[in-house]
Amino acid sequence: MSFFGTATASATPAAPAEKDIEVPEPPADSISSLSFSSAADYLAVGSWDNNVRLYEVGAGGQTQGKAMYGHQGPVLSVCWNKDGNKVISGGADNAARMFDITNGQTTQVAQHDAPVKVVKWIETPQGGILATGSWDKTIKYWDLRTANPIATVQIPERCYSMDVQYPLLVVGTAERHIQIFNLTNPNTPYKTITSPLKWQTRVVSCFTNSANSGFAVGSIEGRVAIQYIEEKDGSNNFSFKCHRRDQTPNAKDQSLVYAVNDISFHPVHGTFSTCGADGTIHFWDKDARTRLKTFEAAAGPISATTFNRNGTIFAYAISYDWSKGHSGMTPGHPNKLMLHACKDDEVKRRPKKL
Repeated sequence: MSFFGTATASATPAAPAEKDIEVPEPPADSISSLSFSSAADYLAVGSWDNNVRLYEVGAGGQTQGKAMYGHQGPVLSVCWNKDGNKVISGGADNAARMFDITNGQTTQVAQHDAPVKVVKWIETPQGGILATGSWDKTIKYWDLRTANPIATVQIPERCYSMDVQYPLLVVGTAERHIQIFNLTNPNTPYKTITSPLKWQTRVVSCFTNSANSGFAVGSIEGRVAIQYIEEKDGSNNFSFKCHRRDQTPNAKDQSLVYAVNDISFHPVHGTFSTCGADGTIHFWDKDARTRLKTFEAAAGPISATTFNRNGTIFAYAISYDWSKGHSGMTPGHPNKLMLHACKDDEVKRRPKKL
């Protein structure tokens, strides 16, 4: 285990309360994934520099680098176990690895035939299971006490995104396929649909505390769709444009379109954030169908976001998002980790319009 940063650091100098706080010693390459522990304000950060970094966030937003461990290729996804004391990461080395923060040990816990795009922890009534989604067109379920997967599920295409809200698991793949699993029967899709959006899926994210289960899907063309699982709730499905900019006044057909890179649901209020290649972040209330807040966060893309366990801290990464491919990775792209203190009026639901 290597430590980085011996001194606790905060924003410079004493930033006003409304200013977001920049985390010192960010990764040296694009930031792919962010995840907060369920037990404390520890933030795991996966990067294309092949490493996972762990930061401790203090009550005032000050941060300290606590640990770092590596893959043999870019890290594409990070998550935590239920107890919040182990970090799991998936990478372009076709492996998932687990880091135990109590003893500093790293072990490989999963293997695929292609990069592991997403890792998600599933807490079932029988115990914890790791799900890994790969570009080898499979989802694998792992009981970490055994070396081999307990099940392998073929999916229609490469896994691009996956999210879990037990018993719901949703997988978004290449070619706009979306597979929905009921984890009481994890080996067979409950439903397979084509994305309601016309362009490539970038992210799927499950509702956190809705009375009816469903998910949001974001695409490369600045759109988000809200999709409910059951047909009886289908009248609540809708999609909307975001992360777009009109080039000239009153020219709606000439807008610049940006990829929606991440969607994070608030753990308490069930509202959600979207971030995009345009450098903006929006908070939304899907039930009131309204935007709660917009902030221009950066001159560059926002690549990943996450809320902490009680929704008081919102972390986001200003980093190249690969939405323009390799040619877009020009020198001088920023890599910043930022912390935003959430105010109630930004994340609380609005009354429904009659």
